[in-house]
Amino acid sequence: MPRQGAGPDFIEALARGLEVIAAFRPGQAQMSLSQVAGATGLARPTARRILLTLEELGYVRSGEIGFALTPRVLELGVAYVQSMGLWDIARPHMERLVERTNESCSVAQLDGSDIIYVARVAVPKLVTLSVRIGTRFPALPTSLGKVLLAALSADELSRVLAEPSRSGVTPCWQPDREERDAVLREVRARGWALTDEQLAPGIRSVAAPLRDGSGRVLAALNVNCHAAETSVERLVEAHLPLLLQTAGDISADFARTSAVPHA
Repeated sequence: MPRQGAGPDFIEALARGLEVIAAFRPGQAQMSLSQVAGATGLARPTARRILLTLEELGYVRSGEIGFALTPRVLELGVAYVQSMGLWDIARPHMERLVERTNESCSVAQLDGSDIIYVARVAVPKLVTLSVRIGTRFPALPTSLGKVLLAALSADELSRVLAEPSRSGVTPCWQPDREERDAVLREVRARGWALTDEQLAPGIRSVAAPLRDGSGRVLAALNVNCHAAETSVERLVEAHLPLLLQTAGDISADFARTSAVPHA
């Protein structure tokens, strides 16, 4: 819980409000007061006050069954993406990549031991797991996560992977430390990552890093496909070169934009 380990400047009321918003997970679009209190560990009167405050602010609505988030909550995530400027820069490149591959592509960043999708251009295909902006998966069994984890120092990697996943997804691939380190060394050496049904059956993807002007990895870009439609050979031989070119173009544009003084 965010309330644990609070420092002297910690605002507990704000943490409680964010916990209530985060309690609404996939499959829990509507929750009763008791469910919210139970999910957050808050007393019912406290949970009720927070829900009514969020309702007044427009982030929650109440109904006969219980409470539900409103689309206004998306503003919180969109503000983050827009503040980076990455989506505006990446979108035209991603759209061209999708046109050339006829596969979906996404941008993700690390949050603890998970990745969170911050940009996506999709094609309508049936896949095992639904993906949208804000979707969270364990980082290690994804191509996006491998790229992001490979960019960390040994100390950072240990700290990040010590955090439990909050995705609710149990991946197919659960390597030991030796196998994990070998995979990340390979990703580091070649500059891209492959995942072949390691997250879930039917999901296959390649990913490459997006860098800022100093070369720091700030996100990762992937092309993902259905394993029954696209072989590993086609993914690597046909789609990977286009992905690497696109990642390089986005990184270059982001570096140029960041270097321009802003009023």
